[in-house]
This record gives sequence, C-alpha cells and structure tokens, in this order.
Amino acid sequence: MTTITKRLLILQGVLLLGLGCLYVLPKYHGAQPVGIALALPATVGEWSGVDKLVTQKEHDVLGKDTEFARKLYTTRYGAELYVSIVLSGQDVNTSLHRPDRCLPAQGWTITGQSTEALPLSDGTTIHAIRLHNESTNDANEHSIYYYWFVGCNDVVASPMQRSMIDWRDRLFRGYNQRWAYITVAAELRNDAPETQASADAAIKSFVAELFPKIWKPAEPKG
Repeated sequence: MTTITKRLLILQGVLLLGLGCLYVLPKYHGAQPVGIALALPATVGEWSGVDKLVTQKEHDVLGKDTEFARKLYTTRYGAELYVSIVLSGQDVNTSLHRPDRCLPAQGWTITGQSTEALPLSDGTTIHAIRLHNESTNDANEHSIYYYWFVGCNDVVASPMQRSMIDWRDRLFRGYNQRWAYITVAAELRNDAPETQASADAAIKSFVAELFPKIWKPAEPKG
C-alpha cells in the first residue's frame, strides 16, 4: 500500500468519523428559561434603591437583545452600593464582557482578586469573585466589586466556570443558557483595611437578603 493510499484512507476515516458524530449530537432545544427576576426590589433590608440609567454606549456595544436592571442603593447613614444585572441575549459573547475589559474602560485598575463565599438568608451559599480596584485618575480612590453569573439553574463565580458549562450544554444537552451577570460594588472613602472590611461586610449582608428575592431557578427544557 502506497503512502498516498494510506493518507487517503486516513482522511476518509476522519471524514466518516466526523459525519458519524452528527448522529450522536443531541437535538437542539434552543435557549433555556431565565433563572433570575430581572427587576431589582425597591428596598433590601435597610437599603433603598433608585433606578440608574443604562448608557447609550452600553446599548451600542452590547448585543441588541441584552437586558438590564440597575439601581443605586443607599442607607440613611449615607452608605451606597451600586447594583447591576446584565442579562445576555441569544449570543452570550456579545452581551457579557469580562470585568478586566470593562473596568479599565471605566477608569479602574484591578489590583486584587479573590473568590468569596456568600452565605444567603435562605441557608444556601453562593460564590462570587471579589475585585479590589484603584482609580486610574486618583490613587486615593478605590472600590470593592463583587460579581457572579446565574444561568437557568446554575450559579457560578468565574467566567471560566460559565464557559465550561456553556460547552457542556451545547455539546451534550443541545441548548444554551441566557446568563445573568450580577455585580455589587462599593466605592471606598479610603483604602484602609478596616474600610475594606466594612465594605465587604455591607456587601455580603446585602447580597444575603437580595439574592433569594431575585433568584428563580428553572428546569432546563429538553
């Protein structure tokens, strides 16, 4: 058998294997139900929220079927938390951008990152990524930024975890999810450890009450 014949046989085998895979791939079931209520409550414990506008630039950059919910929450003591939900459209890649792309464009440099456990008021626990940021315009300005992702019934902290679930769902289950990207952020009056600790405590206490109100896990279709 000549070398050319062997190569042709190998190529034919690869093509047949590829075509055969089409018969074992799952039927496509379309997008899944949304696992979160896209409406932030007016109050969360002692916090009162007011709606914040989504900029035209965000509408222009993100997919046309991207949806938003955004509020600024305050207490009577003057504390503030900025809360945002971005719900992806059919193409998650055009709707959700990693924070390490978005924050620098908003004037922040990420100076620290960790994964944090967030106990909820219903007895469950979720995980989120915590970012510590420094303003690119003023070295005295800092912020704490927590984020996580919610699928139809998955809650994950990192973009990598979300991507792995997307690959699993599309290859083996025949559907894709509309992910919600949730952020809770606090600007700091200074960067002292006790100031950071106070912001962390406020965010964790806030999320413990907020998330059970808006999390609506649903069974996947198909």
